[in-house]
Parts: sequence; structure tokens; C-alpha cells
Amino acid sequence: VGSEMCIRDRACCRFRSGRSCGGGRAVDKNQPLTEAIFYILLAARRPIHGYGIIQEVAEMTGGRVNLGPGTLYGAINTLLDRGWLELYSAQDYSRKKKEYRITPAGRTAFRAEMDRLRELTANGEKMEEDGP
Repeated sequence: VGSEMCIRDRACCRFRSGRSCGGGRAVDKNQPLTEAIFYILLAARRPIHGYGIIQEVAEMTGGRVNLGPGTLYGAINTLLDRGWLELYSAQDYSRKKKEYRITPAGRTAFRAEMDRLRELTANGEKMEEDGP
């Protein structure tokens, strides 16, 4: 279990035991990522700071998804704990100038979610095949 990454906060042993486990359950393809986590990982495909993530997600979604700072930094901390994001750079004199980047484990989780979404939409197309 030690090197596997958690997929859901509440399923992780750190939430049951109250302490960090450094891992947890392996990525479960049946457990979807939240929309916020999905877009944060997508925005972090290159080094980016928190405010940049907020801006990029809003731009990608045409303003439909607006991440507040509390949601964003809570999710970033979760992703750092899971090993799905890494701190790319930080300016010592400013706690606000941290850049984050997706890790290989984060890419694996993101790809698993993309596979799940492709299956979902392919199956959803069956509704169109059956007509009105």
C-alpha cells in the first residue's frame, strides 16, 4: 500500500486514523475525480501558480467553473499529499508565489479519469441512437 496513491479523501486511511499514511488505496477507475481536481491536474500539466490555475480553469470552462481560493488550496494540499502534484518552485520571500506541476502518478490518475469519461460518453451516445 505504501507506494500506491489515494483516489478519494474519505477512503484514505489518514481520514480513518487521523494521521497521514503516505499512500492508501490504489487508483480505482470506478471512483471519478471531482471536477475541481480534474481541472487542477489539467492546468498543472506545466508549472503554474495557484492564481494561474484559477484563471486557466475559468478560461477553459468559459467561466462555468470558478475555483475559490479555499477550494483550490484545499485541493492542492490533497493532491500534494497524494503525490499527484509537486511543488515545482517557490519564492522564499512570498508564500503566494508557489508553482505546482503534475507528477507521473497524477498523470496516471488523470488518464484513468479520461478513460472513464470516454466510456461514459460512448455509452451515452446510445441514447442518440435510439432516437427521441
